[in-house]
Amino acid sequence: MAAEEPGSVGRPPACLCVLCGLPAAGKSTLSRIIVGTAAQQQGWRATVVPYDDLIPEHAFQTRVEKDTEMHTEWRLHRQAVLQCVEQFLQNPRGMAEPPSSSRIDAAAWERCVRALLRPEGLKSDQAPLLLLLDDNFYYPSMRYEARQLARKYSLGFCQVYLQCDLETCISRNRSRPRPIPSDVILEMVKRLEPPNPQKNSWETNSISLNTTNSLSKCDVQKVMELISSALSNPLSPAEDDTEQKEADRLKCATSVVHQADQACRRLVSEAMKAARERRVPSERMRSLAAQLNESKASFLQNLRKQLLQDATCIQEEDINLEHVVNRAVDVFDGTRKEILSRVMNDCE
Repeated sequence: MAAEEPGSVGRPPACLCVLCGLPAAGKSTLSRIIVGTAAQQQGWRATVVPYDDLIPEHAFQTRVEKDTEMHTEWRLHRQAVLQCVEQFLQNPRGMAEPPSSSRIDAAAWERCVRALLRPEGLKSDQAPLLLLLDDNFYYPSMRYEARQLARKYSLGFCQVYLQCDLETCISRNRSRPRPIPSDVILEMVKRLEPPNPQKNSWETNSISLNTTNSLSKCDVQKVMELISSALSNPLSPAEDDTEQKEADRLKCATSVVHQADQACRRLVSEAMKAARERRVPSERMRSLAAQLNESKASFLQNLRKQLLQDATCIQEEDINLEHVVNRAVDVFDGTRKEILSRVMNDCE
């Protein structure tokens, strides 16, 4: 069967719903409830696209010594998931298989598709499709990629942010069969940028749920109403210059901050090495490391905010990224030297 073009009349209505939040915030629990509710109460064909199951476990491992390569590799895995979703959207009546070069788990993807092809109790293949994208989606740029796909195929699009306090997430994570390291969650807290319709106009169709406690029937109802609205108001593939500029600025900021992060890590390592060579006591070394890392995190957070507000940061090819990164890192280097000098003087 030939692939159907975006906006094809024969394609059933569909919606991409992004579930975002910290690990163990309750995304998987919510998705299971929504899938059941969608089928039983609405007659929709629904499935969960669980990034944790689709992306191989080795891709989640942190390799500090090759962090730049790891970042690129991680992005390729995430893009492979969306490529498989797109392949299914092109032919929603057939069993879509991951490309031979795919970086995702074929068996896990097959389970996702089968849930849509053979929904229990549903006979019509024109029933609305609901795909719940279950991942942390901590950067807006990650969520925007899903929105671009929805707009390309004139789908509904919405976002559900699961807000859960850090202690609860860590506690829930520890009780899992395969818990992730707590420091990964702590690092994600620093990077997490929840949907913000005031800053990003394309995130208007979003809601936030407090999932520190159990999900309520009211919470589920809010999500179902959000999805119903998205299905009834699919995105248009028509270009929007304002939105595109917003997206380009977001992409540019993400790239600059990532490169600045790598440079700052090297500067922190150099400072620690210099302190060891001066035989700084272990207690002071721990203090130095804490001060440097705290300063780096604050610096990167402020840098990202500044870039998102900077009208000149539009497209990566339009600016000298290396110059922007170097200029930004020079600011952190000055702070780093002050901290190192202060610790050295205290030890004399």
